[in-house]
Amino acid sequence: MPLPKSFRATCRLLMAGALAAAVFAMPAPGLAQTPAPEGQTSVPAPHTRGPASVADMAERLLDAVVNISTTQNVSRRGPGSVPMPRLPEGSPFEEYFGEFFDDQDRQPQMPNPGSSLGSGFVVDAEEGIIVTNNHVITGADEIIVNFADGETRTAELIGVDTKTDIAVLKVEPDGKSLQELQFGDSEAMRIGDWVMAIGNPFGFGGSLTVGIVSAQNRQIGSGPYDDYIQTDAAINRGNSGGPLFNMDGEVIGINTAIISPTGGSIGIGFAIPSNLAVNIVNQLREFGETRRGWLGVRIQPVTEEIAESLGLGEASGVLISGIEKGGPADNGVLQAGDIIVGFDGRKIKDVRELRRIVAESPVGKEVGVEILRKGEEKTVQVALGRLEEGEEVASAPAAPTEEEGESSTPVASAKVLGMTIAELDEEGRNEFGLAEDINGVLVSEVEEGSVAADQGVKAGDVIVEIALQSVSAPQDVLNQIDSLKEQGRKNALLMLSSPSGELRFVTLRMD
Repeated sequence: MPLPKSFRATCRLLMAGALAAAVFAMPAPGLAQTPAPEGQTSVPAPHTRGPASVADMAERLLDAVVNISTTQNVSRRGPGSVPMPRLPEGSPFEEYFGEFFDDQDRQPQMPNPGSSLGSGFVVDAEEGIIVTNNHVITGADEIIVNFADGETRTAELIGVDTKTDIAVLKVEPDGKSLQELQFGDSEAMRIGDWVMAIGNPFGFGGSLTVGIVSAQNRQIGSGPYDDYIQTDAAINRGNSGGPLFNMDGEVIGINTAIISPTGGSIGIGFAIPSNLAVNIVNQLREFGETRRGWLGVRIQPVTEEIAESLGLGEASGVLISGIEKGGPADNGVLQAGDIIVGFDGRKIKDVRELRRIVAESPVGKEVGVEILRKGEEKTVQVALGRLEEGEEVASAPAAPTEEEGESSTPVASAKVLGMTIAELDEEGRNEFGLAEDINGVLVSEVEEGSVAADQGVKAGDVIVEIALQSVSAPQDVLNQIDSLKEQGRKNALLMLSSPSGELRFVTLRMD
């Protein structure tokens, strides 16, 4: 007679339990045992399990981390009002609900206190200076700082920087002994280093989490100076503005953002590096605003195609496509076509790095700019200006790319690389409204569907240079393209001027 299934399942569970008990009763491999007196059983020596505790370090840091709450007057509808329900697009109920809520929108609005919760940390105990995120206090009518011991202070806003999402606050200690934190060197951090976050997730103050540096130099599209530390230390809503520590208890980041489809931590958090934050915090404390350096050049990335067309070994550096009129570089020291490979003693790899380093440099400082000009490396000196609101450290137009090519015998006009080119005469200037100070070869037509058209070349553009060599006649263009082909180049780098005089570079494929 076969045994019932339930009985057989019970037997299997009992056998598994007995086997597990036997395994755990065995000494672990390599685990030392304490010799026992004769007649007694040996016992394993005590040992530490898991990573070292951070309790001692946390104990001295917790009091310097604060919770930040804000209040603001926002509008709400009349008593008993409810929000417009979310309806599927095209729903037949939209008309009815929409009419009702449109009428309600026209009713008198009444003030309603709103609130926001975030984190921050003290960086100067004597003066009561606290650092947090700008988005934590944006629009606040009142900012309240809540300390770990339960005391609260109303904070004064010293200054904000929207581009890096940093805000500096000040509280009056009023005899209270504050604890302060020190900034560390974020550039010394490596992927895999342990980090610790303390903050106010979902209003639970003094919460501590531990993780590692998951990645560095992350761009998340939050601003022109994106350069985040990525960590898997749990960061949630309310952690914004709180510190990210190294294992020496130094602040190496300001927790700012998370990626989460659920609203909770999924192990992808971002912190502003301390080396970027320190300069911003100091400027906000001193001036109440940021004062960034300004180079005054138009730039674009050195793509693989541009690098190949210029005979460079790698696509590195930043190409200057124009000089801002009246800017710091508008003195002939830098020229369109120069490739910036170094700035103030630091190597430059891409546009983002140049923007950030220039912005961090002091206004008025004379810096050495390393450039490649027609294959020759040289260093020039530029005194930085101040970046005003609405300007950019170095503006970067979109970088176009490639196309096909052909050449012909010397003529007054020619068709090449999908373009019809002609001498730039008064008739052409009048037809396209070109300024008198624009010189080069006129693009009179662009073949529809050609790569030149795809790269944004238009009738009325003027070819100023090819491969950094000036051209003034159609034959010059043909000669330059023939020369590039003889050198085995596949792309031609063209400097174009728009009818208004704005310069840009495009790369057109010649095969």
